[in-house]
Amino acid sequence: MVHNVSNDAGIAEFNTYLADFAYATGYTPSGEDLELFGALKAAPCAKKFVNVARWYANIASFTEAERKAWPKASNSAAAPAEDDDLDLFGSDDEEDDEEKKRITEERLKAYAEKKSKKPGPIAKSSVILDIKPWDDETNLEEMEKHVRSIEQDGLVWGGGKFIPLAYGIKKLQIICVIEDLKVSVDDLIEKITGDFDEHVQSVDIAAFNKI
Repeated sequence: MVHNVSNDAGIAEFNTYLADFAYATGYTPSGEDLELFGALKAAPCAKKFVNVARWYANIASFTEAERKAWPKASNSAAAPAEDDDLDLFGSDDEEDDEEKKRITEERLKAYAEKKSKKPGPIAKSSVILDIKPWDDETNLEEMEKHVRSIEQDGLVWGGGKFIPLAYGIKKLQIICVIEDLKVSVDDLIEKITGDFDEHVQSVDIAAFNKI
C-alpha cells in the first residue's frame, strides 16, 4: 500500500495527506482505499485523526458493488510520470482532473448532508381515557376487551381500572401511549365509540402528556 496505517505514526501521516486529497491516491477512490479501509478495521479517533475519520466514513458509505468497480491498488505511490512534461496538449487531463475533483466534492457534500439529517427522537404522548358505559348492566370486562382489541402501529395500551361514577355505574379508565405522527387521539376515540356503541356511551380525555 502507498500509505501505512498499522500504527499511529502512519495514521498521522495519512491524516496529513488527506488534508489535501479526498482519497488515498488523489481525488478518486481506488483499491488502495479498500486496502487501507480493511487494514484499519475500525474508524480512528475523530478528535485525533479528523481527516482519516472523515475518509473512513466516506468509504463506508459506498456499497460493496461500487467498491468492486474501483481500480485495483497500485504498489507505488501516486506521482506524475517524469515524461508528463512532454505532453504539450494536456488540457484534456486537466479537465478530467477538475471533473473528478468536482464529483468527489459533490459526494463528500452529499455524505455530509445525509449524516446531518439523522432522525430525531420519536414524539410520543401518554393519554388517559375515561370510557363510560351505557348503564350498570354493561359488561365492563367485555368493554375493556373490545377497547384493547384495537391494534395500530404506534399505539400501545397500558393499565386500566374501573372507577365508580354514580348509581352503581363505573367507568373504565385506561392508559395508552401513542406516537404522535402515527396515531390521532380523535380518530381513536371515534373508533371506540363507533365500533363498540353497544357498550360505550362516551369517551373523554382525562389526561394528555407529551413524553
